[in-house]
Amino acid sequence: MKAVHYSSNPQIPELARAIRRLERDVLRMGALVEQSFRLSHQALFARNLTAAEELPRLDKKIDRFYRQIESDCTAIMTLQAPTAQDLRCLSAFMQLVRDLERIGDYAEDLAEIAIKIFPYAPHPSMPDIEAMSLHAQSMLATSLKALGDLDEGGGRRLKHLDDTVDDAYDRVYQTLAQQRDVPGVVEPIVLLALAIRCLERMADHATNIGQRVAYIVTGQRS
Repeated sequence: MKAVHYSSNPQIPELARAIRRLERDVLRMGALVEQSFRLSHQALFARNLTAAEELPRLDKKIDRFYRQIESDCTAIMTLQAPTAQDLRCLSAFMQLVRDLERIGDYAEDLAEIAIKIFPYAPHPSMPDIEAMSLHAQSMLATSLKALGDLDEGGGRRLKHLDDTVDDAYDRVYQTLAQQRDVPGVVEPIVLLALAIRCLERMADHATNIGQRVAYIVTGQRS
């Protein structure tokens, strides 16, 4: 993924360098979030508890990036002389790193669900939920590529991709909610309901990132 580049105030080279550093940090944070999503997928669907144990450590790194990027954006806005385009980018960055941070949080939640559901036999809905997870991961990758390439069209396409996840959520939720004669405890059904909610929200945040990209490029909010 190539780094994005914006036209900063040419009279202040320090500002241009600061924004380039910020761009790189946003993309690094995005790479960590992608990794956390992959690990949560392995934990839940490959029953890899070692992957689940990695998530808290990774989430701390994501949170550090989030705090640093927010602080750097605020410093640039208040201490330097950003152009109108710079301000638009900085504002979008502050919003989209929040989306990335939330995806990382949901990945950690999925890992905790994986640990709790491990003792139970796999539910018949797991293949549908796994497909939902793979699609949401693809959406995250698409949103980050749109950011790296400043691809307005790619960012806007996320809205349509999100429909697939929403449809899968509704379908699996109805299957879980209408299940009858459940033998034993209902905990695995509750955990799976939480898991698909996490995945639905992760896809929503990936869609938000795409919308932030379109805003950076056009200055218009969809």
